[in-house]
This record gives sequence, C-alpha cells and structure tokens, in this order.
Amino acid sequence: MNNTQPGNSFSSSKKKNYYFPLILITSLFFFWGFIHNLDPILIKHLRSAFQLSHFQASLVDSSVFAAYFLLAIPAGLIIQKYGYKTGILVGLFFFAAGCFLFVPAANTISYPFFLAALFILSCGLAILETAANPYITILGEPEKATQRLNFAQSFNGLAASIAPIIGGIFILGEEPKSQEELAGLDQAAKLAYIQAETSLVKGPYIILGLIILLVMFLFLLIKLPEVAENKEKSTKNFLQVLGVKNVGWGVLAQFFYVGAQIYVFSFLLVFAEDAIDMKGQEAKYYAGVAGFLFMIGRFIGTFFMKYISPQKLLSIYSIISIVLSIWVIVGSGISTLYALVSITFFMSIMFPTIFALGIEGAGSETKPASSLLIMSIVGGAIIPPIASKITDISGNIHFSYVVPLVCFIIVFLFSLRFRNKKISSINVEA
Repeated sequence: MNNTQPGNSFSSSKKKNYYFPLILITSLFFFWGFIHNLDPILIKHLRSAFQLSHFQASLVDSSVFAAYFLLAIPAGLIIQKYGYKTGILVGLFFFAAGCFLFVPAANTISYPFFLAALFILSCGLAILETAANPYITILGEPEKATQRLNFAQSFNGLAASIAPIIGGIFILGEEPKSQEELAGLDQAAKLAYIQAETSLVKGPYIILGLIILLVMFLFLLIKLPEVAENKEKSTKNFLQVLGVKNVGWGVLAQFFYVGAQIYVFSFLLVFAEDAIDMKGQEAKYYAGVAGFLFMIGRFIGTFFMKYISPQKLLSIYSIISIVLSIWVIVGSGISTLYALVSITFFMSIMFPTIFALGIEGAGSETKPASSLLIMSIVGGAIIPPIASKITDISGNIHFSYVVPLVCFIIVFLFSLRFRNKKISSINVEA
C-alpha cells in the first residue's frame, strides 16, 4: 500500500530528520497553552483589582480572541508567501512583545492597556497557530496526521494543568479586598492597593517573554524540513473556500467549540467563587485539575483514535459534555463545580479533531482553510461576553452555562455530518 499522499511526500528515510523540528514545533503548543491558561487567573485578578463586572472581565477573552479573527488571514498570506518558518518567527516576536507590554500596563494601572497588551500577544499566538497546526499534520506520515496533531495538542493540555497553579501562586497572592473594604480606603490608599495588585503580573510575563525570545533564537538557528507540497495554487478567495468540502461546517463548529472552551476555563475560578463561595487560593487547584484532565483527555483521546474513528469519538465526547453542562445549570453545590471541571476532559479532543475534519480533503485549499479555522477562534471573543452578560442580568452564574450547552450541541451536530463516512485516516494536505 502506498502511504505517500499527493500533498505530503514522506518516506521512512526522512523520519529521523523530523524529530528535533517536531519537538520544537510541539513546544509551541505548550507555550500558547500556558499563556491561554493564565487568562482565568488574570480575569479573576483584574476583576478584583479594578472591581469589574462579569461582562467587563470577559473583555480579557475578547481581546485575546479578536486577534485570531483579525490576524488569521494575514497569517495565512505570510505563510503562503514566505513559508512556515517565517510565520513562526513573526508569531514568536509578537508573543514576546505582548508579554513585555504587561510592565507598562501594570505601571500605568490601566485596564485598557492590559487589554491592548493581550491583543498584541494574541496576534502572535494567532500567527503561530495558523502555522503550527497544519505544519505538524504534514510533518510526517499522512495517515497519522490526526494522532500527531492530538499528541502535540496534549502539551497544550500539560500547560493547562500547570499554568493556573503557577499563576495562582505568583499573581493571585493574598485574597483581594472586597468592594466594601475598598470603599473604606481613601483615594491614595486605594490607588496604592491597585498598583500593588497589578504589579503582581509583571514578573511571570517578563519571564515568559524571555523564554519566548530564547525559543525564537532556536528557530532562527535551525532549518525546518521542507515538506514536499502540492504546488497547485488556490483558485478561490477565502469566502469561496468556505464552500469547499467540510470547511464551512468546520468553521461553524470550531467557532462554538472555542467559545465554550474559553468560557469553561476562563470563568472556572469565578464560578467557584460565585456559586459555592470558594476562595481563589483553593479554586486555583481545581483549575489545575481541569487543565490536567484536559491534558489526559488529549493523550487518552489520541490512544482511542487507534480503535475509534475521530468523528465517532467527537460525537461521544460532545454528548457527555452536553449532559454535564445541564447539571452545571440545574444543579447546586460543589457537585456543579465537579461537573464543570469534568467537562474539560471531554473537550480535550474537540479542537484538533474539528480542525483535522474541517480541512480533510481540502487539497490545494488547505492553507486558506486553515486560516479560516483559526479565524473561527473568534468564538472565544464573542461567546464568553454573551454568557457573562447572562450572569450580570440574572445574578446567577449557573444560568450562563446555557451558552456552552448550545455550543456542545452544535459540535455534536457537526460530528453527525461524518456518521456515514468511513474515515480511517484523515489526509491533510497543504
């Protein structure tokens, strides 16, 4: 059986040359996973420091994921013209720059400045993800593309289990003052308190920025393998690509999935505080467990895909996520927090599986299709504010999880699109 696909020429003699590039590319999944999973800590911290509503706090997510919408197409064009390595280097530059901008944001005690720093940082993440997700699928045997992407995404999950605990230790510090306590302070004391709280974020982001600069230097030094690609140029514009095979449905499913994922993770600490009056220093461990389950889910999902088709596993996991979401909405007490944390395990395979299914069979349109799927991450900018507004209006954070429930229903409907298709391997061309 010939395993060489028209969009990806691979031979076992080249396999050994792929190990270090694969390690370096996989490290990117860890770093953007780490920075994304500092967001729940940042949301809780800034919400307390600036006395924000749920909706205002959700603008952290909006700043992060609006960048994906605005940068995905330019990122795709950069990669098409200059290659994957250039895309990765540009992405790492913006990533590091955004980290360092947290210093003036903290010094000026400006919430809009924090949002701007997050936006610039996320421009880098958008470019990195647009490059790394499709590149890792073609950097090896085509029939293992989905497994390879899920494996790399597993390190995203590893970061998700570590980041909340590290962030909780260095950013949350002591429990923040309540609104009543702040009201009792004079203006000078209140300003000094906010300055002290915002300054806590500087250290972790400076360290991370320096690490990203080091990674950028390593990418400058190495030569990434040139994978033989289908040289046929795309004849469609980005809107026309939505009509190619599964791309449009993949974009829709990814939009709602990412929105659900970001809300579940970003507001987990807020849910613990609002729903069961749990302090942030305790809740950070639940966030760490959620990240750990997300990571384990990726590894287990990668293993299951040897025996269960990706689309069937996606159906099973989305159904379980729907059931758990219903309990978060109608239940009470700590069991609802357990249900919310458990959802993270079943979300674990959704992003890479939707991504791989969405570009399956796209052929010469894979690069623009990848950009559109990355653009759909803008769901993370839109869904959390909608859910947060429900909390502000109703005064009950449980009700807001109707929004993730709807999102998981849409993911389930996407998986049904493939129920009559036998896809033993997902061929991803670029």
